[in-house]
Amino acid sequence: MKLKARDFGKVAVLMGGASNEREISLESGQAVLNALLRKKIHAVAIDPKKDDLNQLSDFDRAFICLHGKDGEDGEIQTFLEAINLPYTGSDILSSYLGMDKFKCKTIWKSKNISTPDFMQVSHVDDFERASNCCGLPFFIKPANSGSSIGIAIINNENDFIFAFEQAYKIDKIVIVESFIVGNEYTLPIIHNKPLPIIEIKPKTEFYDYEAKYLRDDTEFICPADITSPLVKNINKLCINAFNAIGCIGWGRVDFIIDKNKNIYIIEINTVPGMTNHSLVPMSAKSAGIEFDDLVTMILETSNA
Repeated sequence: MKLKARDFGKVAVLMGGASNEREISLESGQAVLNALLRKKIHAVAIDPKKDDLNQLSDFDRAFICLHGKDGEDGEIQTFLEAINLPYTGSDILSSYLGMDKFKCKTIWKSKNISTPDFMQVSHVDDFERASNCCGLPFFIKPANSGSSIGIAIINNENDFIFAFEQAYKIDKIVIVESFIVGNEYTLPIIHNKPLPIIEIKPKTEFYDYEAKYLRDDTEFICPADITSPLVKNINKLCINAFNAIGCIGWGRVDFIIDKNKNIYIIEINTVPGMTNHSLVPMSAKSAGIEFDDLVTMILETSNA
C-alpha cells in the first residue's frame, strides 16, 4: 500500500553532523528536505552538531543524510533505536560493517564475494608487506571514511610513507587494496531491487573527492553500456554483497570490471549522497523516477 504524505508523520532530516563529510551531508540533507516539503510531508532539518537530539522523541521517523562518521557507522542508528524512532536505511550492525572497509571486505572474502586483495597496515614500515600482498601500484585507504577522503595510489615507498600518515590521521585502521585496472561502476539498490548501473569515467586517476564533488568533467554513462547477461550477473553479485553484511532499505554498491569481464566489489555506501552530483538520483532518473519520488521511496524504507 502506497503511503500518503500524512502517513509519514513528522520527519526529521538528519544532516550535517561533525564528520569530515559535513558539507556534502548538508547538501544532501537540504535536497532531501526540499523534496519532502514539495511532497507536502512535514519535514524538519536536524543537525546533530548544533541541535539537541532529544527533540527527536517528538518525531515519527528520521531520514538519515549524515555521511561518514556518526552517520554511516551505526552511531546515529544506535541512538534512534534507543528512542524507538524508525529511520531510513540499514541497521546498526550493517551500517557499522559497511563503513569499516576492513571488516566488510573480510566478510565478503569469507563468503567468496569477489573483492580486490587487501590487508591492514599499521606502520610506515609496512610498505614491503603491502606490496607483496597487493602488488604495485596499490591503493591505501582509511578503513572508516567516505567520499574517497584519504585515499591515495601508491607507486613507491615514499608515496606509501606520506599517504599512510595522512590516512592514519583520519582513521587508526588503514588498509591497502590491489589496484584493479578496469572500468568503474556503481549500482544503487532500493527496497532490495537494483536500479540502472552507472559507468563512471573520471578525468582524474580514479574517482576521488575532487572528481565526485568539485569537477564537472567526470563522465557518467547511465544506463551503462553492458550486455544483458553481464548486467544480470552484476545485479546478483551486488545484491549478494549488500545482503552479506545485512544491509536493508537502500544503498549503493561500487565495483570495477576488468578487461576479462571479472567483477570486483569495492565498497558499499549505506547512506549515499543525494546532491546534484550524486549517483543514486542519476540512476533513478534513468529508470523514470523523479527526485521527489525517489526521496519518498527511500523514506518508505524507514518502515523496515
